[in-house]
Amino acid sequence: MGVYPLPSPPSLAVVFISFVTLSVHPEPALAITRHYKFDVMLQDVTRLCKTRSTVTVNGKFPGPRIVAREGDRLLIEVVNHVQNNISIHWHGIRQLRSGWADGTAYITQCPIQTGQSYVYNYTIVGQRGTLWWHAHISWLRSTLYGSLIILPKLGTPYPFPKPHREVPIIFGEWFNADPEAIINQAMQTGGGPNVSDAYTINGFPGPLYNCSSKKNTFVLKVKAGETYLLRLINAVLNEELFFSIANHTLTVVEVDAVYVKPFDTETLLIAPGQTTNVLLKTKPRHPNAKFFMSARPYVTGQGTFDYSTVAGILEYEVARKTIQSSHSTKKLPIYKPNLPPINDTSFATNFTSKLRSLASAEFPANVPQKFDRQFFFTVSLGTIPCSKNHTCQGPNGTKFAASVNNVSFVMPTNKDLLEAHYFGQSTGVYTPDFPISPLIPFNYTGTPPNNTMVSNGTKLVVLPFNTSVELIMQDTSILGAESHPLHLHGFNFFVVGQGFGNFDPKKDPGNFNLVDPVERNTVGVPSGGWVAVRFLADNPGVWFMHCHVEVHMSWGLKVAWVVLDGKLSNQKLLPPPADLPEC
Repeated sequence: MGVYPLPSPPSLAVVFISFVTLSVHPEPALAITRHYKFDVMLQDVTRLCKTRSTVTVNGKFPGPRIVAREGDRLLIEVVNHVQNNISIHWHGIRQLRSGWADGTAYITQCPIQTGQSYVYNYTIVGQRGTLWWHAHISWLRSTLYGSLIILPKLGTPYPFPKPHREVPIIFGEWFNADPEAIINQAMQTGGGPNVSDAYTINGFPGPLYNCSSKKNTFVLKVKAGETYLLRLINAVLNEELFFSIANHTLTVVEVDAVYVKPFDTETLLIAPGQTTNVLLKTKPRHPNAKFFMSARPYVTGQGTFDYSTVAGILEYEVARKTIQSSHSTKKLPIYKPNLPPINDTSFATNFTSKLRSLASAEFPANVPQKFDRQFFFTVSLGTIPCSKNHTCQGPNGTKFAASVNNVSFVMPTNKDLLEAHYFGQSTGVYTPDFPISPLIPFNYTGTPPNNTMVSNGTKLVVLPFNTSVELIMQDTSILGAESHPLHLHGFNFFVVGQGFGNFDPKKDPGNFNLVDPVERNTVGVPSGGWVAVRFLADNPGVWFMHCHVEVHMSWGLKVAWVVLDGKLSNQKLLPPPADLPEC
């Protein structure tokens, strides 16, 4: 399976372009409105010799690529032709004052029901880079996902050498069984869900799995002596991934659609929900070899994981005059990369510590130097009781759960949170009393407490407009320490500090980086450690924050923030669109 150049929007979606003159600049600037249509439909997809009726967008797996430029407006009509309820989240888009388009089921909208449609309407403000879109309801994102590429404004160069070509690479999964049936069964039994049967690169499992042939392998064909921009996206449900290309060095230049100070690495780590842009400089001459591009999980928890390795192939194009020679690509040796051990927390820590914002005049790091509100959130697994007359498969006959500050989040069902907030109808839907710190402090990373039961509720955090926030997220040893990639909707945040053990409020802030910390939308809370982030609550609405390990989110590791309107007209949430779905 070959690859194609990026910049023009693909034919996978219906695209129309109209031009609108903006009046916010002294001189008129040209903005573009791009129209896409997403038909959510069933499509037979075959991998590993197994054909499964799969929920797709436009019959494609993965789904269509969206391409836009910074400043563009996107109108994406999603039509639901399947029996499942649907919502589509545009992961990493700030959605300034357009929370109705965030696409989070029961948080910012009721889902799109069978036979219904909804137009996601938003403008890309101050962002450029690699993001992605995915379903945000149940486990449907296992097949409903695709890349969302934001090019710089016309005439604006990258802050790194211009690549010869740009290639999106999306890590995903293949399940022989229906993922919806898998999570539904797990939620009923209280045990861990069955794992996927393969990882995929751009939808293909590659040559290392049984019953997976060359035609089910992603092949990246490159020319010698060129530079390629690889746009990496981890769309896997439950695992962080190590990634490496044999005998090649990668230069990291961006994470989560924010430029970083470039650095070289043989291997990188990417968590579910995260994106990473790297430059690949090919060898000056044809190397007479092929190279595996391989990924396998970084695992810290005690649960069941898919420990397999996925591979694509990096293949150098042969000059026409040598095609008939002995350099036939079919006979070339294939080199494999040396990936770290699956539990290599030392590598993970070393890699993330290298990430730094550019912090330049053109791309400043506007880190809040002070904070108005501080929060301390424990993120951990836990348990809930088994229903009477049932046998459960969780610890000691309980059901697995997960929580923030020991509150396992309960999703509303009759009204989404944003509507409840906007129309002042929160009674019976949510309460604004989420605890700012654990109600019962304990030795978070020491010997875990005997009682692993969690409480539950739909509790939210309320912030006045423009509040500067410092948030400490602390892993715990309850049911085993584990890395948790936390994603915040509606904002980017600065990762000002991280460490192992229990956060020390007296000593650790002295080591915070307030100059050039990495800015992103999804960060891994270290296994047995903590991470500190800061952000400015300048976007009114209701914003979800959750672990991007899908099973942890299913178990309740999530919370929502309410950011109130500001005083000025441009600081207020816009009214809901007329076609907003009803529950």
